[in-house]
Amino acid sequence: MSRRDEYPAGVPCFVDTLTADVQAAKDFYGEIFGWEFAGPGAMPGDPPGEYFVARVDGDDVAGVGTRPAQSADAAPPAWNTHVAVDSVDATVARATAAGATVLVEPFDAPPAGRMAVIAHPAGGALSLWQAGDRAGATRVNAPSAWAMSLLSTPDPEAAKTFLGELFGWEAEEFGPSLWLFRLSGYVGGEPEQRVPRDVVAAMTAGESSPAAWSVDFWIDDADAAAAAAPGLGGAVIAQPFEEAMFRRAVLAAPDGATFSVSQLQLSG
Repeated sequence: MSRRDEYPAGVPCFVDTLTADVQAAKDFYGEIFGWEFAGPGAMPGDPPGEYFVARVDGDDVAGVGTRPAQSADAAPPAWNTHVAVDSVDATVARATAAGATVLVEPFDAPPAGRMAVIAHPAGGALSLWQAGDRAGATRVNAPSAWAMSLLSTPDPEAAKTFLGELFGWEAEEFGPSLWLFRLSGYVGGEPEQRVPRDVVAAMTAGESSPAAWSVDFWIDDADAAAAAAPGLGGAVIAQPFEEAMFRRAVLAAPDGATFSVSQLQLSG
């Protein structure tokens, strides 16, 4: 398990999901992960919404908030990845110069921080986070906490260029159609992990468009989560399966937002 109280620029720092039915989402994720929710905080918009921080033993692990009404006919509900930056405004300017569009203009979320949302044709949609009082998730790489975000893109070469220019990420091939993004000088993860500790994200070559990010949470029991999801209004997209050191499953929340869960299996 890792605890974090700060994130260097260029490191993914938080994940959240926005939904039309916040209570249904809280009920679902609360049962799947055992999350408790702090809040609500206010979300900007017309009408304004609510935002809750999910916690495990008092540690911030994720966010659940109101989906803006204007996005109801846009992309379907999903989990969002936030990347720490020194300046949201400066990063937005660099992103647009590199071919990205701005989905949400920079705005203040006092006292937590300042953020914006950008999208690149090959790099998907990402939130940019300039920390104020909240740096990001304070618990990662632990059961019921976020562990990794993965980009699926039909154009990995363009994604490598864009994300490298914007965040300093370097892509390293890790298998057929799979790359790890590394950030030189960063030390994260866990000492015993099988990948370098400067890995900040992963990428796979997806045949379908558009590019999109997904999130993975560690969990104590992947089979139990998959068994529970339908009864809570969700769905099982991929039944539990073995992969490397993990037993994984892909689930969907009641609003259709998908995510994966991974149960670490230690040998011996």
